[in-house]
Amino acid sequence: MLSPTLFWQLSMVASFLLCLYGWLRNDFAIIIGQLISYYIYIWNLKSKGSWEKLFKVARIFFFFLPIVAVGYFLLNWGDTFTRLFRHQNTPVWLIVFGVVGQFTFTLRFIYQWWYSRKAGESVLPAMFWMISLTGSAMVITYAIIRHDPVSILGQATGFIVYTRNIMIDYKSSRKLNSQENAMQE
Repeated sequence: MLSPTLFWQLSMVASFLLCLYGWLRNDFAIIIGQLISYYIYIWNLKSKGSWEKLFKVARIFFFFLPIVAVGYFLLNWGDTFTRLFRHQNTPVWLIVFGVVGQFTFTLRFIYQWWYSRKAGESVLPAMFWMISLTGSAMVITYAIIRHDPVSILGQATGFIVYTRNIMIDYKSSRKLNSQENAMQE
């Protein structure tokens, strides 16, 4: 399935907003997941030829924003560490679970990037939706435990879309297999 440009544009904007939300919630799991996938969004926009259509100032801003944020975190490491990892109400196992869930969710973009590079165009393969569903379930669980209604709502709506896309792909594969079998007979 080819990926629409709007998907990557909205993903990049959402990634920025989720990083900001993660910072306001003192949630390392949200921030790290978004920082990893951010540059995959840019790669997909480049592969579709829409990155170059942005104003140069906007491209520079979007490209360097995460680098500046990470630099700020590192320059203020003591405060950053305290803010993100020393929650009195959040046990270490939960932070680890949240990071693993976010990483699993982010793997979908790493897989998509790898698959698209092989295909020579930006596509959303079936496994993208399977990884999305698995990561989403983990993030929903994390969000429920953290009492995070924003993440619950965001991931729950995505969970429905990922399930639907898996079902569409499954039906399409069955139909294609059925047609191939009929042609062989």
